[in-house]
Amino acid sequence: MKKLLLLALLPFSVSAANLMICNGEYALCAASASNPTGKTIRVDGKEFQEGMAVCPVLNGKAVANADLMKGSCKAPPGKVWSLFSTVTEYPQAPSWTVVTMTPRTFTTTTEAGGGMSNQWSFLCAKQVKKVNGVQLANCYGPINESPWNNGHVPPGTMSFTAAPVGAANPVGGNVPGK
Repeated sequence: MKKLLLLALLPFSVSAANLMICNGEYALCAASASNPTGKTIRVDGKEFQEGMAVCPVLNGKAVANADLMKGSCKAPPGKVWSLFSTVTEYPQAPSWTVVTMTPRTFTTTTEAGGGMSNQWSFLCAKQVKKVNGVQLANCYGPINESPWNNGHVPPGTMSFTAAPVGAANPVGGNVPGK
């Protein structure tokens, strides 16, 4: 069921993004919160508030936006790309033990932490020290930016995530319009 929910949303991104499959290390931020850094980030010529999410580093095949990654899956030394994957069990905060993801929808708000964050196909810096045996990475991406068209996501938008209820600016995406 969970994979079906994720895969059902994927065809919407196919029409909006230049997709590629990467194989190797990547960060999976699907269940992470994102906190504002106080900086801004530009995506497709648009400016967004920058958020930082701590995400587990996994290994395997994952889906990437080739345009944002300039057509290459290779990350600089000490870094990994934050990518999309259909794995349903992976380390999650706060203990970083392996648990099953729980997808959910929510509506963005203007309250602090009430937005959503898109970390898909942005660079992450690997943390030096593992936590509970898990390699983590600090991932930086835009808050309230749509992974489908790189546009602004306004308050009141239905969005999806695997982050727990109460997570600030959960990583995910806006539910595409029909």
